[in-house]
Parts: sequence; C-alpha cells; structure tokens
Amino acid sequence: MSVPRRLAALVSIVATVLGLTALIASATDVESNAVIAWASLGPYLLLGTAAGAVVAALARRPVLLASALVVVAAGAWTLGPLYVPGVRGDRPASTSDPTIHVMQANLMVGQADPDALVRTVRERRVDVLTVQELTGDAAAALQVAGLDHLLPHRFLAPTPTGGAGAGIYSRFPLSAGRTLDGFGPTNLTAVLDTGPGRPLILYAVHPAPPYLTPAPAWAAELERLDEELESVTGPAPVVVSGDFNATYSHTRFRDLLDSGYVLAADRVGGGLVPTYPADRRYPAVVGIDHILTRGATAISLDRIELPGSDHHGLVAAVQLPPPSGDESSGAGG
Repeated sequence: MSVPRRLAALVSIVATVLGLTALIASATDVESNAVIAWASLGPYLLLGTAAGAVVAALARRPVLLASALVVVAAGAWTLGPLYVPGVRGDRPASTSDPTIHVMQANLMVGQADPDALVRTVRERRVDVLTVQELTGDAAAALQVAGLDHLLPHRFLAPTPTGGAGAGIYSRFPLSAGRTLDGFGPTNLTAVLDTGPGRPLILYAVHPAPPYLTPAPAWAAELERLDEELESVTGPAPVVVSGDFNATYSHTRFRDLLDSGYVLAADRVGGGLVPTYPADRRYPAVVGIDHILTRGATAISLDRIELPGSDHHGLVAAVQLPPPSGDESSGAGG
C-alpha cells in the first residue's frame, strides 16, 4: 500500500526538523530550561527522524529521505560509540587487577525501601555505595536494616527533610571526607583505602535538577563540578558516582569527560541507560544517574530496582590498577 505523498512529505519534514533541533540542543550550551529538556529527549526524537526516513523511502521522496538520513547519521555518529564496548577508556581491563563493586542510589527524599536496598547491597556484594536525597530518618532506617554491618565506614551528610542530603558507605576505611562548595544539594568526596598502596578518590555527586532550578544555576553547578574533577591530580584512580541531573545529550555533562573520565555505560557498551523516572507506569525515560571512572576500568554495569524511589540504581564492577608506591604517595598529597 502506497503512502500518500503529501502526508509522507509532511511526516518526514516534521520528523527531520525535530531530530535536527535535538542535535542542535545537544550541541549548544544555551542556558535555557526548554533547551535542556529538549536535549534530554534527543535520542527519542532521532528515532522519530529514522521513522521519517522510512516514510520518505516508502513514498519515494529522495530529497526528504536524504535529509532525514543525514540527521540520523549525525545522531548515530554521536551516540553509536556508546553501544560498542571498549571504544573509549583510559586503560585496558586486566583479569589480574582487583575489582570493587560501586552502587549508586537516589533515595527519593529518603523514601526508598531500606530493607530492599540493604538486600541489594548484600546480594550484589557492593563495596561502595553513594546515596543522594538522604534524610536523617533514612540514615537511621538503613542502620536498622543492617547496612552498617555490610559497609561499616561512612561519611554522611543527611538533611532532616528534602532532597539535599547525601552519603557515602564503604567497606573500606574513609579519610579526607569533604563537602564540595558551590552546590545546592550536598556533594561529597572522600579517599578510600582499598589496600596497601591503593587509594581511591571517590565522589558522590548531585548537581541541582534543571526542572526545579533556573538554567544558569544548573549550568553553574555542572561547571563547578567540572572544575572540581579537573583539579584532581596524581595517579590515584577516581570514581565519580551520583545523580548528575544531566544526560549524555547535554554538552555540559560531556564536558566532564574531557579531563580523562570515562562513562561506565560507554566503557562496557551499555549505551544510554535510562534511570528516571522509575515510579511511573511507563519505563524510565532519561539517564541522569551515572558512574564515571578515571585511572580505573568499569567492566560491567547493571541497572537495578530501588523500591520506593523514583530512580533506578546502578551497580558497576570497577577494576582498580595494581598498587604502587607512586600511587600511594600521590594520594597522600
């Protein structure tokens, strides 16, 4: 059955324009909440452009087909490498290197089920847990549920109410805990002693959400995070885990990768991993929870359920580099 040519032309043109504007939104750093939201939907709009290309082909509209394919190709060039394991990465994985498991969890203002979370930590053999939206009641509930027995070392900054609290739980001793300046929600960093000569710098991050924050403030917090991550020196590996409130389609998120950080989903070929919202009847739409590494290698990444939360969680297996005297002295500075 032939597709009516005029209708096909309209569908193809609209689909191509939507995909093109999504690419522009993804490439720009304009401080506009509308542009930020449009960029977040970019991958879906590009799928619409691909459908528009099919319609143009069925209707035998070669010019419209070519236009749509150019936009689709540009999107594939940007997003395609995310689906290929090992395309990007600062060091190859080695079976002889020690592996730790890092879990990321946004607790939705402390409403996540503490027993379910602790059960996941136990079953997944999690070594390090980063949490956002940690309230005092949630921290107490996690302790009652037995989290302290599994991850006895912690650096917590809960809030009585709201979503600004954060925390780090670890199987390894913590030191040099610090709250980052210049953010609305709490962002934390600490050094983990994962073994002799093997310090690990950990960040638990949570920049402000663009749907609740004016775009300039959202951009400023991501720029502040970029400056913080760039300032890390020395050979010690770094893991950055959190709710970034930004997707790979946002240029300011991609800027975070410019100083040697690798997105775990990218490293393992996991592609785009939607994590929010997780409490609707439809699947999660955008991937705003991420785990980044530098000087270490993600070898697996799984999205997990967080009952009671509006986010999915993440668990990454991260291989650490072999210990060395140089790494130990670098972390001490």
